Amino acid sequence: MQNETIEWWRKGTIYQVYPRSFSDSSNRGWGDLNGVRERLPYLASLGVDAVWISPFFKSPMKDFGYDVEDHRCVDPMFGTNEDFDALIAEARRLNIKIMVDLVLSHVSDIHPWFKEASKSRDSEYSDCFVWADAQVDGSPPNNWRAIFGGSAWTWSPSRRQYYLHNFLKSQPDLNFHNPRVRQEALSIARYWLDKGVSGFRLDTVNFYFHDQELRSNPASDCVGDNMAHESNPYSYQDHIYDKNRPEVSSFLAELGAVLKEYPGAVTLGEVGAVKKRSWALVREYTQENRLSLCYNFDLLGEDFDANYLRSVIEQSSREAPDAWPCWTFSNHDVPRSASRLAKAGARQDQVASLSTALLLSLRGTPCIYQGEELGLEEAEIAYEDLKDPFGIEFWPDIPGRDGCRTPMPWTEKDPNCGFNDGKKTWLPIPDAHRSLSVEVQEPVYDSSLNRFRRLLAMRSQETALQIGDLDLLDSDGEVLAYERSFDGEAIQCYFNLSSEPKSLEVPGFQDSRVFDGSTPTWQDAPAGLDLEPWGWVWLRKPS
Repeated sequence: MQNETIEWWRKGTIYQVYPRSFSDSSNRGWGDLNGVRERLPYLASLGVDAVWISPFFKSPMKDFGYDVEDHRCVDPMFGTNEDFDALIAEARRLNIKIMVDLVLSHVSDIHPWFKEASKSRDSEYSDCFVWADAQVDGSPPNNWRAIFGGSAWTWSPSRRQYYLHNFLKSQPDLNFHNPRVRQEALSIARYWLDKGVSGFRLDTVNFYFHDQELRSNPASDCVGDNMAHESNPYSYQDHIYDKNRPEVSSFLAELGAVLKEYPGAVTLGEVGAVKKRSWALVREYTQENRLSLCYNFDLLGEDFDANYLRSVIEQSSREAPDAWPCWTFSNHDVPRSASRLAKAGARQDQVASLSTALLLSLRGTPCIYQGEELGLEEAEIAYEDLKDPFGIEFWPDIPGRDGCRTPMPWTEKDPNCGFNDGKKTWLPIPDAHRSLSVEVQEPVYDSSLNRFRRLLAMRSQETALQIGDLDLLDSDGEVLAYERSFDGEAIQCYFNLSSEPKSLEVPGFQDSRVFDGSTPTWQDAPAGLDLEPWGWVWLRKPS
């Protein structure tokens, strides 16, 4: 396959915007779509290819937009449908693709369908949700648990039945066994594709279907294997009946058929809260024109050493060799990488540089969460300032997700760091973020921001880094090394994941060209390959 025929999303880079925290054009305290539109030139200056925007649909915001009331309507807090059209037009002018975050597995409890279904078992929407009678003692129908705490079943007095919700009780699960639900999901996708989006990030795709017999989950043979915190009872079950069901693949094939009608459209599926069978699901979900790629969680934990990263690469190539992964070190649900990974002994600025170089050189599509290019640290949020229901439920064992959701710092001296001109922000902006603002970093040649730009620019010039094969290289136990190769060109990547300097013997090193982000171009190789603690380098091997 020639390079020019490769899909854009294999070669490109995705940037995730959490709109509530990106830029506030209305001075109400939270970000909006016009704020995103106004900042698109900044995103273009980074060199990203696509922007994934987290949910902005009409919602009561009990889970900050992941509880949808109307999938076809922009929530007034974010603007209007016309504002979204203007955003699409500006993005098209700047050659940036827009992806929206579709939440299809569940809705808000004020969604019109659920309101009607809750009134009577005879409602035309009754079978659009998962209802079940109580056991003889009045308890829930099985042992399924919600990720956000407690049983996954809530009692409906009007129906005298339980309904299923894998997340908050205000987020009832849709019944994807019902053809009406599946057709509505496809119709929603068409609506946004017709508006000009280039695809979707699909929330929790492996939750779409449930076991119709409602069998109880067995106990987990390895607590934490489903990526839930050990203090969360959810982690004590092997979730084989409430998600990961075989019917998911058939629906993804239906969705894939819709996407084929829109050339270049992409589907990025989140395979949520699952670990031990994640790559098997990635392989299954990306076969036969189902999903384009799957969002990978293996780099979102606290493991950050060469052996772990080597094992992840080996597992992905062994269990899903034909799949195209989407790699990320951060998103709106996990602590920021500069803080999370620095626990392994690295300084936060070192982590920011190394993790970016690693992310941009792995085989797959990189996804960058807003602010990571600045090297932002995780914010410490006082309990009284928390907004995240997950954090409030499990405080203090799990501080929640607010620490990575604080407003983007655009300037240093302004009261709200240029996020808005108002008197408040929905979450406090930490003082430590002021010195890392875009304004401060822009004129500094070796800032995290400008180093990020140089890294991304180099990746965009090298086909081997974009779509080349990946082969692990023999290396010291604390050094991760691999080679990316395409059409006779090869780039070797070395990462020292330790607090000790490393001197490496690399055959042909003197004939190579090197890149470490300190300059925009390849440079002559020095006398020897010496890596500082938490240092890295890319080598361009002679053809």
